[in-house]
Amino acid sequence: MRNGIRQAKAQNAKVEQKRRGRPLLRGAAVLLFLGGLVVAGHQLLMHPNTPLPSSWNPVHPLKISDPLTPFTQWKLSQAASEPAVCLRVLEEYSSVTAMSDFEHTDQCYIRNRVEVSGVGDVSIDAVETSCPIALRLAMWEHHSLQPAAMALLGVSVQKINHIGSYNCRAMRTGRGETTRMSTHSTAAAIDISGFQLADGRRLSLIDDWPGGTLDAQFLHQARDGACRFFKLTLSPDYNALHADHFHLQSRGWGLCR
Repeated sequence: MRNGIRQAKAQNAKVEQKRRGRPLLRGAAVLLFLGGLVVAGHQLLMHPNTPLPSSWNPVHPLKISDPLTPFTQWKLSQAASEPAVCLRVLEEYSSVTAMSDFEHTDQCYIRNRVEVSGVGDVSIDAVETSCPIALRLAMWEHHSLQPAAMALLGVSVQKINHIGSYNCRAMRTGRGETTRMSTHSTAAAIDISGFQLADGRRLSLIDDWPGGTLDAQFLHQARDGACRFFKLTLSPDYNALHADHFHLQSRGWGLCR
């Protein structure tokens, strides 16, 4: 009888040992599976012949002409924050010249400075600004301005009219100037006053923003499109100080008005 008890205990111990070993085996199998996924994912992203489109590949840098995807905003932010990448992306799509940094004071400067005279298919009166502003202008032109113009007006945009980027001054409000420096003091903003179309027509915010005309609809869509690519966008709807221009910033908190 004692032998039977010993045998039963031994058998139970073996069963318990196997039972305890199963979670370890399952854990090892899960780790192997996850490791395989990581390796496969790395190959999918990094392989030169990957079937994954560039626009969907988070390790591929931004390309302005790529279709918009959930990765676009992240890629745009990454490119805008890295001067060499920003310039490289722009040079493939825009008329832009890299310039040395301009330092006037510790509050007024243009770092990552470029001169831009065109983005995509539109010209711009040559303006010195920061690379992130030029990059966001290029994204806006390709993905918002041209599609809206063709859909609503049947012609493309030929020129973007602006009233400047860099300006060493304090911020203006409806109550006057403040002690806080404007984002123009570091060329982190640009003011857009209107557009010239391929058929020769000129649209200005001061004249064409109000009303329900197709021209007004285009300007409103242009504003809404800018909100997708700039960190802060102010239009005539914001206040009287912006009655004649869009104020577009490369940094901000997402205000679109």
